[in-house]
Amino acid sequence: MKTSKLTQLILLFGILTYSCGEDLNTEKSNTNYNKTEKNIENPILDKGVGPITSVEINKEINKELATHGKTVFETNCTACHKLDKRFIGPAITGVTNRRSPEWIMNMVLNPELMVKENDAAKQLLMEYMSPMANQNLTEDEARAVLEYFIEIDN
Repeated sequence: MKTSKLTQLILLFGILTYSCGEDLNTEKSNTNYNKTEKNIENPILDKGVGPITSVEINKEINKELATHGKTVFETNCTACHKLDKRFIGPAITGVTNRRSPEWIMNMVLNPELMVKENDAAKQLLMEYMSPMANQNLTEDEARAVLEYFIEIDN
């Protein structure tokens, strides 16, 4: 039995679509969760690359610091990031559950170095196809933004 070229193309397209699709046996993820992050081993242990090697996180949210962080975030970051949805960059909500405090601060302070040398940052660039802009924040501003993110996630 002969098959037409169109039938062969449809069959090939179906096979490719099926083989590239999601695994139907896995639980669907939250839309705010980046698919690339599933591929990174222990992302919360990854401190990234940059000047921040350790961050002290208090059990209590520093409201003054978080308020300052919200202002810094709204001034510098909302053109690309939304709290609860994917935009030019990933959603912010839940980031402190996905990344270490050091990684977050290093990404904010030096996104160029992170994209060059950190696998997680490279994968985010591949997914979003837009490099994170360096806003030239100070370490104190980056720490305030982190405190704001922690407040959001609690």
